[in-house]
Amino acid sequence: MGDPKQLRKKYNTPRHPWIRTTIESERVVLKDYGLVKKKEIHIANSFIKKYRDIAKRLIATRTIPQAQKEKEQILNKLKELGLLPSSGAELEQILGLELKDVLSRRLQSVVYRKGLARSMNQARQFITHRHVMVGDQEISSPSYLVSVIEEGAVTFKQKSALADAEHPERVLLVKGETAKGKNQTAEAPPAASEAKQ
Repeated sequence: MGDPKQLRKKYNTPRHPWIRTTIESERVVLKDYGLVKKKEIHIANSFIKKYRDIAKRLIATRTIPQAQKEKEQILNKLKELGLLPSSGAELEQILGLELKDVLSRRLQSVVYRKGLARSMNQARQFITHRHVMVGDQEISSPSYLVSVIEEGAVTFKQKSALADAEHPERVLLVKGETAKGKNQTAEAPPAASEAKQ
């Protein structure tokens, strides 16, 4: 008969879908973070809203012992995800979390930031094609939130062709970074000569 549990959406959509400023800002976010659907933005926004609501409730009831216990739990979780500083974090900082803070902790963003891919879109492709591992676990979801501890263990799967440093995509990545560095050094002398004048 299947699972009788009723499936529910884990995110909320905007109350009004046709606001020009919202549409334009979402279009920029989709491009910058290599997202495919606006649903991914809505999930991240719902994640932030969930913890903001919890933080507001705990701030209002901070004198209750149970609230102190829940405060430690929520702060520890967000510290592990890299959304809050490791020391001196307070509930008020949760209210200041932004969309880019959550999107930058996605596996897709981490793969690109570590230099394992040339673009956000390529990072997404590598993940969905099962080339990327986090520790000993193969992750095929670009939206996976990487903890601070796991970030250092993000790498290519050993059986993947991309694990070879001589793979064409890896070689192009190294060549692109070298060419970028040469262009920066080539542009430096004129700037220095202009400063002397």
